[in-house]
Amino acid sequence: MAVTFMNTASSDGSGYAVLNDNDEYPDTNSTVRSDIDLKLTRIQRDVLRMGALVESSCLMAREALCDRDLDAARQLKKHDKHVDRLYRQIEVDCIDLITREAPVMQDLRLVSALMQMIRDLERIGDYSKDIGEVALKLFPYPVYDAMDQVQTMLDRCRSMVALSLLSLSELDVEAGLEIKQKDDVVDDDYERLYTLLVQAPISSSVEPTVLLVLAIRYLERIADHATNIGRRVVFVVTGERL
Repeated sequence: MAVTFMNTASSDGSGYAVLNDNDEYPDTNSTVRSDIDLKLTRIQRDVLRMGALVESSCLMAREALCDRDLDAARQLKKHDKHVDRLYRQIEVDCIDLITREAPVMQDLRLVSALMQMIRDLERIGDYSKDIGEVALKLFPYPVYDAMDQVQTMLDRCRSMVALSLLSLSELDVEAGLEIKQKDDVVDDDYERLYTLLVQAPISSSVEPTVLLVLAIRYLERIADHATNIGRRVVFVVTGERL
């Protein structure tokens, strides 16, 4: 009968365990796979948590800019710090998984895409905070005539962010592709509003016009980052880059 020795604790005090041919060997591959799956699940959960915070930031930006809610505008900076803190934690967790676990190609593709996605989410949070700062500076001025069109553009961007998070949570390729079509509409909004704002007659101050041009630029960038998330989901699922 063949005998194999493993350097571990044993009942006879020798420091070795005796395994016969009929004994089961420890499945180290299964254990490693389980550890990777556990870490991936935790990272994906945290990315969705970050996404929920960013989606909340977009809502607060709408309340600040369109509803002239000063409390929402002031809260955005504090809210963005939570987003940044979670971003840094997820980034560290991703790097730790890559360096310690040596994931297979499919896992590595997912982790790499998640690291890019959280950068997109972090930027969306930053632009939402920037819109809050614009809202604070606009507050002393009368409501601009084109504000209803800005609100429409903002709501389209919020819809894109929500769709990108749905695409991410479900790994839904169709939702990821749909975001690009919505981005084209937001680009048209930006071009139309930019032309309207820069060609409008200047009254007593140019500041409100400059601030609204900044706001629609931030919105256009939010839409771009939401589109990036959709593209990255398509890459994770299909391996194809758009």
